[in-house]
Amino acid sequence: MSPHATRTNDDAVSLRAWVAVLGGVFGCFMAGMNVHVTNASLPDIRGSLGASFEEGSWITTAYLVAEIVVIPLTGWLVSVFSARRVLLVGASGFLAFSLACSIAPTIGSMIVARTLQGAFGGVLIPLSFQLIATELPKSRHPLGMALFAVANNVAQAAGPSLGGWLTDTYSWRWIFYLQIPPAIALIAAIAWAIQPVVVDIRKLRNADWLGILTMAAGLSTLQIVLEEGGRKDWFASSGIVMLTCVAIAGLTAFVAIEVRRAQPFINLRLLAGYNFGIASLMQFLFGAVAFGVVFLVPNYLAEVQAYSARDIGMTMIPYGLVQFAMSFLTPPLMRRTGPRIAIAAGFLLVAAGCLMNIHLDADSAANTIVPSLIVRGIGQSLVVIALSVMAVRGIDTAQLGSASGVFNMVRNVGGAIGIAVASQIVVERQKLHAARIGEAVSPYAQAFQARVADLGRMLAHAHRVRAEAWPHGRIEGVREAALAIVDRQVMREALLMAYSDAFLIAGVAMLACVAGAFALRGGKR
Repeated sequence: MSPHATRTNDDAVSLRAWVAVLGGVFGCFMAGMNVHVTNASLPDIRGSLGASFEEGSWITTAYLVAEIVVIPLTGWLVSVFSARRVLLVGASGFLAFSLACSIAPTIGSMIVARTLQGAFGGVLIPLSFQLIATELPKSRHPLGMALFAVANNVAQAAGPSLGGWLTDTYSWRWIFYLQIPPAIALIAAIAWAIQPVVVDIRKLRNADWLGILTMAAGLSTLQIVLEEGGRKDWFASSGIVMLTCVAIAGLTAFVAIEVRRAQPFINLRLLAGYNFGIASLMQFLFGAVAFGVVFLVPNYLAEVQAYSARDIGMTMIPYGLVQFAMSFLTPPLMRRTGPRIAIAAGFLLVAAGCLMNIHLDADSAANTIVPSLIVRGIGQSLVVIALSVMAVRGIDTAQLGSASGVFNMVRNVGGAIGIAVASQIVVERQKLHAARIGEAVSPYAQAFQARVADLGRMLAHAHRVRAEAWPHGRIEGVREAALAIVDRQVMREALLMAYSDAFLIAGVAMLACVAGAFALRGGKR
């Protein structure tokens, strides 16, 4: 029983416990939103700080690298310093480096500030999960996981929306200014709601330092490879090859150490548990698709439909609203159907939302994307809540810190891999489709010749000039312009087909998870 809750029955929860849980959820929302909040604003930030495209990409990469390393460490940090101290230090550091980001004068200082913001903010996500599992009775876990789902899912949609709106309306610096008041409120809530606990410094002397070091090296280099690989042509770059070797060696050593060690800093043996192992595998695939889709949609709208950052943000709003509503509708639905049915229905809806976008064409803008986002949003809420409840079922309270770290780690690693794979699918499939379409667009075909002739006449008429006024003073000038238009049309069609392929693969992956839902045990109402 929580020290912060005096219960007269199994369902009673004290005000302090609720404030602790809500504070943790709010911290999770802030940390999760910061992964995506700069995505729509990167061009403005790069221009303001005089950064190249590659330097600008590190504004997001630095945050993700730090966060993905800290998340698995959180359970061990809590066992040494207590949840209260870790949350207070994490929230205070997040506040300080949000302010540092807002006043950063150079791209170098921005990257350093974003790295430290990610490191301090990284503890807020797994601790939110852990507080729900420890502060609330089991009968309240569905409601707690609903709040956790709100924090995670709505943050994904709110990040690009809020970032784009603030950048267009004020300045990109307001993205970080706006985080200061909530962070102060979070620190006050934690200080009041969670009681101090004695620090166990002895655990520092006997810490699993080799495991921590290999985990940090493996996960950080893996994240860098996934973020930078596409821009550097993957294994054509010697730097990517070297980092991949470090990632493989580090992660292999990390797993070997944690499995063999009597007191590991994170208990990977939990993955051998039936429910937790299956749920973690499904969480990995779900993270890959959820993060991949959040990456694909804004890029599709910007690249193909020429949406501005503000337009993209407005398009994503229904995605966040439906997840907010569904997060509170899911617990009563679970009581009627049971978690397994909710998980299966969630994966089916996420799959359906992805498959709604497998026939994209030039007219597929918000009219096509928004309905699919709503369907996916309903499904994601069901998956996040029900899968979290099933994952922690039967796990000993002493292992909840490790369980939270592992479960959130596999989601973030899956997300990083999903973004990289989605990006690569679009690039490679566009090349393939462009080549296939190009084979059909033959200069000897009568239809092609007629099309070029029509375009040439349209161009000449639109510019109200004679053919002699075009380059080289010959009719070939008009023909070259018409051919350029045909080439752009071919590449646009190829890009539409490439995005359709990416959504198809995501949908098939989610359909595969439906069977996993029924493999879980103990899913009665």
